[in-house]
Amino acid sequence: MRKLQAQGVHHITLTGADRQTSIDFWEGVLGMPFIFDQPNLDNPDEGHLYFDPGDGRLITVFTNEGRTADPRRTPTEPGCVHHLAFNVSKATFSQAVERLDARGITHSGPKDRGFMDSIYFKDPMGLLIELACYRFEPPTGCTHADVMIEAHRIRVAAGDGHIAEVHLADAIEALVTRHQQSLSADRGPQDPY
Repeated sequence: MRKLQAQGVHHITLTGADRQTSIDFWEGVLGMPFIFDQPNLDNPDEGHLYFDPGDGRLITVFTNEGRTADPRRTPTEPGCVHHLAFNVSKATFSQAVERLDARGITHSGPKDRGFMDSIYFKDPMGLLIELACYRFEPPTGCTHADVMIEAHRIRVAAGDGHIAEVHLADAIEALVTRHQQSLSADRGPQDPY
């Protein structure tokens, strides 16, 4: 038996309402360029819109002009999507409350997640959307996931209940030590004063 090794998210497809609601939300609110448009090849009564969430991957939406937006919360039972999270810069995150309030969009307010800051609100179809802002940048050659797994190990070894910035800082230091060479024989902390 062998795995089918995934190498990243290719795309996520959502069921939307009408075409313009989808364009207005995904591009007009979240700034995702509308990059491709064709019929749903499995259902000729639907459109299939493609948006770039900023990393070259895709969010796609099936649309039908006979459907209307329903803002009630989407189901959260087992097997259902709870929410979608999108990465934003610190500059954008610091403007999120003001920009959501200006549109009259109800939101959670900023949430401290230890390794990131989050804010939640619903799309026009009731799907919970999260804007997430990491509190760190990974070292060159490493990913956010590399830092997260290292920080997790440090947190567990320390007996701490949840991740904090000290775990992230120590994880980044450990990754730099492991992955970047130095001519120094002793790379430990020093006191030059």
